[in-house]
Amino acid sequence: MNLFFVLDKRLGIQLPDLKKEWEEYTDEEQQSILVTWEKIRGRIPDRIAEIETKINQKQSELGEENDFNRSCELNSEISELASMINDLWLWYRLNQTVTDKVHF
Repeated sequence: MNLFFVLDKRLGIQLPDLKKEWEEYTDEEQQSILVTWEKIRGRIPDRIAEIETKINQKQSELGEENDFNRSCELNSEISELASMINDLWLWYRLNQTVTDKVHF
């Protein structure tokens, strides 16, 4: 099934990597893709929780940091982690519209 998914190292999950239009896949391929995506999608909230833990740690560190340059680095890291969470939520919500259109 990895033919249809590729690891996104930034987000830490596999994302769809479909090479043709959805309708060009067989019913069996579509079903397999959707089942695999649903498994991946189910792990997204856990991935978000992991990232939130990192954000909380960095915010605690930032609260204690006196070095301006390090404070800037921490703010940048927190911003990137927050961006990752936003992207993960977008991928999580994507499935809601896909499964509404595709019937098993």
